[in-house]
Amino acid sequence: MNMKKLLYYGLALFTIAVDQLMKWLIVQYMDVAESIEVIQGFFYLTSHRNSGAAFGMLQGQMWLFYIVTVIVAVFIIYYLHRYGMQSKWYGIPLALILGGALGNFIDRVLFGEVVDFFNVYIFSYNYPIFNIADSALVTGVFMLIVKMAADDWKEKRKEKHG
Repeated sequence: MNMKKLLYYGLALFTIAVDQLMKWLIVQYMDVAESIEVIQGFFYLTSHRNSGAAFGMLQGQMWLFYIVTVIVAVFIIYYLHRYGMQSKWYGIPLALILGGALGNFIDRVLFGEVVDFFNVYIFSYNYPIFNIADSALVTGVFMLIVKMAADDWKEKRKEKHG
């Protein structure tokens, strides 16, 4: 296995491991709905369970999550091999997305719900509680969008200036 594949799969596994460790700690040492203030009025660790998708959508539709996650993982692995080997700016975000998707998939398979625990208040708005896998997914998607927009911008600039 070449070094890039090792890096990307290592990053995905690291993401899964840290996510699962934090979830295990939350389940072991906190009651559901228990909250620990980390930064007053802004950041809390709150033990929460989510049987749906982001923001609590599609509650209880586990069969849909299983199918979608398997399909997404296959596509991510394909794109990781196809584009990630050419550029770390594609490989790293794809690895984060893969790790995040599989981190939450493990919860759904083992427990029928996802353990969430990061609880952030932005002024008076209580952002939906999330976890490390969610953070990896969002970070990976954001990085991909930025990379794709930059590539598109470069291509249009090249066409314009010939």
